Amino acid sequence: MIVLIDTDVILDIALKRDPFYKDSVKLINLVENNKILGFVAWHTLSNFYYMTAIGSGNEKAKQFINDLLEFVNVAETNTENAKRAIQLKVPDFEDALQITAALACDAHFIISRNVKHYKNSPITALTPESFLKKHLVVD
Repeated sequence: MIVLIDTDVILDIALKRDPFYKDSVKLINLVENNKILGFVAWHTLSNFYYMTAIGSGNEKAKQFINDLLEFVNVAETNTENAKRAIQLKVPDFEDALQITAALACDAHFIISRNVKHYKNSPITALTPESFLKKHLVVD
């Protein structure tokens, strides 16, 4: 199974945001333990960095990204993906980029807490909690 992990899930882990942290960590552990294949969009890395470097420091943000890239892949991107994102019928361009990244890596699901942003996505979006329940990964 292949999933694209949205920026908000990565932020939940790095910032230990309750009540989302626990399920997000369970999801990322599935990726780290090779139970599922996980990807992030290229721009997730820069979004994450700029959202966290101010509070945690540049080196800490870079180290988190470096550690993440030990087991999470970056979806390939190109001009055609960007053009496709522009054509998608979603209100937020960043979400459209997430969708095209998911399409590029053949993801089965987009994992995000903002599933309503993906209602017009050709790939189903699930919260970490919903994904874990759907795939029988519960406490």
